[in-house]
Amino acid sequence: MGPPVIRWAVFAACALAWEALSRSAGNRFFPPPSQIAARMYEMWFSGPYILTDQAIEHFAPSLGRLAAGLAGAVVAGVVLGFVLGRSEKARAYADPVLQLFRAVPPPLLVPVFIVLLSVGTQMQLATIAFATLWPILLNTADGVKGVDRQHLETAQVFRLTAVQRLWRVLVPSALPKVFAGLRLSMSVALILMVFAELMPGSSNGIGYLLQDAYAVGDLPRMWSAVVLIGVLGYALNAVLLAVQRRVLAWQGG
Repeated sequence: MGPPVIRWAVFAACALAWEALSRSAGNRFFPPPSQIAARMYEMWFSGPYILTDQAIEHFAPSLGRLAAGLAGAVVAGVVLGFVLGRSEKARAYADPVLQLFRAVPPPLLVPVFIVLLSVGTQMQLATIAFATLWPILLNTADGVKGVDRQHLETAQVFRLTAVQRLWRVLVPSALPKVFAGLRLSMSVALILMVFAELMPGSSNGIGYLLQDAYAVGDLPRMWSAVVLIGVLGYALNAVLLAVQRRVLAWQGG
């Protein structure tokens, strides 16, 4: 990636081009960024403490669902990934099931989750967790499987216990792959969070806000939600990258 100044200059150029094209076209379906930004500020960032009541009402549930669904996927994916990564037989037995479920688009399972869990928060969390599980699980298993055998042999020579080998050898060696899976799952979780909130029965969240704005024909409000989702994705990825750099500082990356 280029220097931050260049990257933000490219972003500004794209925004100005969008502004010019939208104003010249005069198409109500594609409002200019200045109008979208003004609407975003009015709806969500003009409260007494920055955020408005509407923002708190919709942002907090969305972020809560995203965090809870992703956390469940991380716990299950890392634990199962370590088990599969350490056992060749377990990988061989589980591989057909893993490949089958990984290939199923999560939105197709929403009707199943609705039947099992009914419409509501449980269904939304299940959708997010199911979609984000596989990148974490498969990357973790790959990272554990790829641990240098010499490192494990050295740990045996020094008579490290199983727990010590786990924390001093396996976890540090697998962390880069775990973070790679987590970054991929983060973007998937954001998409599925919005998708789950578009389902009938939702009463709050950014996805619900997007659907409601579309239903009433409030296009600036709809585009505000779309831009907000993009900004949220960028911010979450930046935070995760910062955590990754800190955790893997010993690796120089």
